[in-house]
Amino acid sequence: MIITRTPFRVSFFGGGTDYPAWYRLHGGAVLATTIDKYCYITCRYLPPFFDNRHRIVYSRVENCQTLDQIEHPAVREGLRQFGFRHGVEIHHEGDLPARSGMGSSSAFMVGLLHAFHALRGEIASKRQLALEAIHLEQEVIRENVGSQDQVSVAHGGLNHILFQPSGDISVHPVPISAARLAELNAHLMLFYTGVKRTASDVAGSYVTDLEARKRQLRIMKDLLEESLTVLCASGSLRGFGELLHEAWLVKRTFSAVVSNPHVEAIYQRAQAAGALGGKLLGAGGGGFMLLFAEPECQKRVREALPDLIHVPFEFDAAGSQIIFYQPERGYDREEALRAQQPVPEFRELSEMTAGAPPLVKAETV
Repeated sequence: MIITRTPFRVSFFGGGTDYPAWYRLHGGAVLATTIDKYCYITCRYLPPFFDNRHRIVYSRVENCQTLDQIEHPAVREGLRQFGFRHGVEIHHEGDLPARSGMGSSSAFMVGLLHAFHALRGEIASKRQLALEAIHLEQEVIRENVGSQDQVSVAHGGLNHILFQPSGDISVHPVPISAARLAELNAHLMLFYTGVKRTASDVAGSYVTDLEARKRQLRIMKDLLEESLTVLCASGSLRGFGELLHEAWLVKRTFSAVVSNPHVEAIYQRAQAAGALGGKLLGAGGGGFMLLFAEPECQKRVREALPDLIHVPFEFDAAGSQIIFYQPERGYDREEALRAQQPVPEFRELSEMTAGAPPLVKAETV
């Protein structure tokens, strides 16, 4: 049995420039970090003593005989790529809701691939996990996703990620002290808006014509460079929050569905209570809102948003990890035997006894 733990991510600047349609022409860059909220994947070979070959447990439960019957696209295509000869059982748990802007789908994909490699006795590098996840999400499943989430959650930490027109992706940890990192963490607040959305649908409203948003994307890149200057200096971090505000004003112009009146009302209340800046995480539309506020103002911000769930967090530096590895007995012989013999469908006792005559009572001597 394998258990992987993969962190969710918080993206600060550069979102949009990590789509291949953009960076393959112009290059791109993202500043993002991972946090101590995780996606857990439990995976094992399913013993051949059940009436199904594959079992997948997430918000639904799928018991399937063939890959084509599996409805979860990441699981179906991941299993197809690895070509396991045995049935597989997969369980997913997450610390935060899915479809919320935290990179949950990519954390699931990276954690799943990590588990599959471990199941085959392989050690996969962080770069390998990221590139394989990008390939599956973009080329196989055809989701409207960028390339930053897979890289962030695989590597972990606060990183400046560069996307080259050649397709090369490089990860550069931001060189700041532990004290400066803790100071940044202390200025950030995370709230759940309660609005679920599918990131691919929101991104689809603007990713198909990124050239028309050339001006906004170039501004995003400039704001990222300014944010690194603020972070790597020794002065106040207020400028970081102000830059987040500028980036959000630009991001809202990507399409009409990136923001909405509900989100705008939340943001305005937070600003009135002292937040210097913030943004919706991920593609937009809903999910989690990140806010930047001086520590002395944060109580007022929480009080101004009593209808939202506040999620305290710390930064994560480890990325996707295998936290449990226990080799199990193989069932090659049993599976081969079962494949050669007819196995009747499993039935309930009530089905077998319905309409049957009662058993004859034994006589008492």
